[in-house]
Amino acid sequence: MNLTSPASLSYPAARPAAALNDLAGSKNIAAAMPLVLDFEANWRARTVLIRALGAAILLSASGLWLFPGETSDPELSLMKVGVSVLFFVLGLVLLTVRDPRGQPEACFDPVRRELRILRMDSRGHPKTVLRRGYDTLGGARLTAGAVELYENDGSLLIEVPLGSAAARSQLRDQLSGAVQLFN
Repeated sequence: MNLTSPASLSYPAARPAAALNDLAGSKNIAAAMPLVLDFEANWRARTVLIRALGAAILLSASGLWLFPGETSDPELSLMKVGVSVLFFVLGLVLLTVRDPRGQPEACFDPVRRELRILRMDSRGHPKTVLRRGYDTLGGARLTAGAVELYENDGSLLIEVPLGSAAARSQLRDQLSGAVQLFN
């Protein structure tokens, strides 16, 4: 459970402290200030279960060949090869599933005119791993699905996927004038 945002409060906005003092004496203070809670999935447990399923499928790919059976039928042997290759590939895919919460997040700040890369720590708090001002970037290339940011020497600093054309145009407006935009 994460606290995402407080709900609108029922007391007047002009005098919040006075309204809280009035409510402090009442028994319904919890009802006067509701919170909006967001229930999110337990991705760590899902990742462990998916990886365990991948390991089981990977082991079953080789297990098809351990049991004795009719080996003289070439069609059956061909089907066993196909199923074992399918199980092997599917097991490898499930074993390499990554936790989506561990991905870093790029924050383009128009007020401070800087790029911040944030990563969640083990307690779920954002931690800044990179902070760069727009004036220290060498350039940017906006493609249909991503923005590529370059160092002053021309090497690629980071590539950030863009979710929509609207995000691309907002980012172009924000970076224009501060960062050299490449075609």
